[in-house]
Amino acid sequence: MKKKTKYTNEKIGKIKIVDDFLPPPEDLVSKEEMVKITIMLNKECVDFFKNIAKENHTSYQRMIKNLLDRYTKNYSRAS
Repeated sequence: MKKKTKYTNEKIGKIKIVDDFLPPPEDLVSKEEMVKITIMLNKECVDFFKNIAKENHTSYQRMIKNLLDRYTKNYSRAS
């Protein structure tokens, strides 16, 4: 059970306004061309990524995509 937050009317103290650090919306759009594929992987491999993804609250497909992206970048420089 979550602990309930108790709010009071105490003074907050000195407030500091920070500059906006978020990127503009157009910078959040992926500029990479994406291609959707179908791939067959062994069950052990998929289960591994699903378990790790669940622990880290992310998508196992995204993890596999990131792995392939890093592999490609690494070996593209080597050639």
